[in-house]
Amino acid sequence: MEQLRNQRPPADAREPIPPPDTAAEARERVIHLLELHFGTAGAELQDGTVTVADALLVTSELATNAIRHGGGITAFQARIHRDCLILTIADGSDEMPRRCEPSTNGTPTLGGYGWALACRLARRVTIARHGGGGKTVTAHLPLL
Repeated sequence: MEQLRNQRPPADAREPIPPPDTAAEARERVIHLLELHFGTAGAELQDGTVTVADALLVTSELATNAIRHGGGITAFQARIHRDCLILTIADGSDEMPRRCEPSTNGTPTLGGYGWALACRLARRVTIARHGGGGKTVTAHLPLL
């Protein structure tokens, strides 16, 4: 009986990991994934390549947008497929992300820069609306 108590439950019986509450927590999850992929420690990874910096910047921007404009992150996944980081972040808002538009009255506009930056750094960005409300943003970032 002692052996049964110390065993981990099967993968399908484990509690799902809740989505991150902050952009920092989302970045930590991506850092861990990249550490596994590149086989290096977090400190080395963070001081590393532009590719890693881009991945963490896009993670921050998408997570921040979901928190600030979407009412919070409702689902989060980071995975690597064929040397591409695929970030998927969902929120509860039907409002689509917007790029910063030039002001027509001379006053500076606020916001929209992070979305444009994420779209520029990613190989591909898609948005899927949920039938019951909300959306999922998926970004594909090359890791080469």
